[in-house]
Amino acid sequence: MKVQAYLSFKGNCQEALKFYSELFDADIINRQTYEDKKIDVPSSYRDKLQHAELKGKNVYFMAYDASPDTPLNSGNQCQMSIEASDNAEGKRLFDALSKGGQVHHNYREREWGYFGRCTDKFGIGWMVNHNQ
Repeated sequence: MKVQAYLSFKGNCQEALKFYSELFDADIINRQTYEDKKIDVPSSYRDKLQHAELKGKNVYFMAYDASPDTPLNSGNQCQMSIEASDNAEGKRLFDALSKGGQVHHNYREREWGYFGRCTDKFGIGWMVNHNQ
């Protein structure tokens, strides 16, 4: 069995995946727009992503633009978690993810190692850890 994250966006999935692909040195694969599907969406939405995947050496998740008739509310029910290889990587990732977003807990030393939590500019929650 495998459990994986599937992120939902409000029309800016392509922009978000481009940002994440550069940050994590990953590829966007299996990209399908609503144009490719027989789903009834407004013509202005046909170029939005109905499905895509981000795949890299140590990252994999799926994402899509929720169709306009699908309610999508930013929430905190789910967070993406990163276990950084070292403290410098953790700081670099946290700084990039929190830029233009909201910092909830600064990336700093805790009793178990380094930790920071933020919501990025796309509304996705991230926890960045480095255990010493």
